[in-house]
Amino acid sequence: MGMFGWGRDETVEASDATAKRVRDAKNAGALERAAQPVEGGLSGAATRLVERLLDVGIDGKGPFESAHRVAEKALEQAHGDRDQALRILMRDHRQLGAVGGFATGLGGFFTMPISLPANVLEFYLLATRMTAATAKVRGYDVDQPEIRSAVLLTLTGADSDDLLKKAGLQAAGGKLSSLAFERLPAPALMVLNKAVGFRLLGRIGQGTFAKLGRAVPLVGGLIGAGVDVYMLGRIGKQAAKEFPPVETFGR
Repeated sequence: MGMFGWGRDETVEASDATAKRVRDAKNAGALERAAQPVEGGLSGAATRLVERLLDVGIDGKGPFESAHRVAEKALEQAHGDRDQALRILMRDHRQLGAVGGFATGLGGFFTMPISLPANVLEFYLLATRMTAATAKVRGYDVDQPEIRSAVLLTLTGADSDDLLKKAGLQAAGGKLSSLAFERLPAPALMVLNKAVGFRLLGRIGQGTFAKLGRAVPLVGGLIGAGVDVYMLGRIGKQAAKEFPPVETFGR
């Protein structure tokens, strides 16, 4: 069982079952959606996580700037050079991940129940914004629901292909950005996003970002920062792959 009461097997099963419902959701009417029960437990947690990543990670809130704004700033610093702008985005977000990972990793066992979930949420917010900003720099409309779903799918890494397959979808050319051409109805996208949420929760519960290392004060903080920086680097590279420049897409 995972740290938050849900094991990886449970979250993967929930994710797979949800992904398979995408096909049904394509044809769901307003009355069917209104009749769905209020979510709680694991299902509710997955929905809340996705909502937070979309609302804050992409659109920004308070001092946490939106993907639109950080993309614009990176392009300004790079004098319009989009490749350089992507390097700036990755550099800046990895630096933020190092600071956040270190700060919330301090305190050992005394703060672990509080700091670890906060750190994980912070990490995924940074990863979501970095991915969305990458898409923005490459010419995509990050307000388009399909692109927002592609951003979330990028966070799941290798799991994205499995989720799309179970949902009866296919990323043309192997790029998640091709979802923009699917024009899926809102109910189907909501179900797909929720499936992503289950997968992310499973990862949190499984490894919980080097939780053993963080049990040791100071050393735990250093390990936490290192893991966050490494993972943000991997996601940044994956985002650049999944969102090729719009004008070259499909070539």
